[in-house]
Amino acid sequence: MAMKRKVPFVTFRTRVRDESIGGPNPYRWETKTSDDYFKGKRVILFSLPGAFTPTCSTYQLPDFEDLYTEFRKERIDEIYCLSVNDAFVMNAWSRAQGLKNVKLIPDGSGEFTRKMGMLVAKENLGFGMRSWRYAAIINNGVVEQWFEEEGLSDNCEADPYGVTSPQNILERLKAPAAA
Repeated sequence: MAMKRKVPFVTFRTRVRDESIGGPNPYRWETKTSDDYFKGKRVILFSLPGAFTPTCSTYQLPDFEDLYTEFRKERIDEIYCLSVNDAFVMNAWSRAQGLKNVKLIPDGSGEFTRKMGMLVAKENLGFGMRSWRYAAIINNGVVEQWFEEEGLSDNCEADPYGVTSPQNILERLKAPAAA
């Protein structure tokens, strides 16, 4: 899909570790914007229905983490995983996954996901509004390549996964540009 659109400008509420705070929860709020994540970089963004969910935790996130070095060889500066979850959940998921390379973006309100046209209802799973599974190669805030699982719909019974796998995206990156 040839989509040369800019990512929406939104503000994300994140929690960052700050040892000066001390105590059992040494984190402070930090506001980040789309520019902080996407300006002046070539990145992969992949978005999924929820932190700690089976496909996301077993395959997609760990495989992006494991293949990070391969993506760097293809001129990718960062890999971001976005989910309609709050900063507390995303930080806990990052710790549980032992992430060193992939950075998680909390889209707690779903604003970014909605403006990307990927917000779907998942009431059938008790989730509320969440992201459809998609990925993009984004160069300086502009979508260069788009990957979207089939069947975009509310309360979808299936959770298709394949198009947005890191293996598929890496293969597309390595393929010579279509003439």
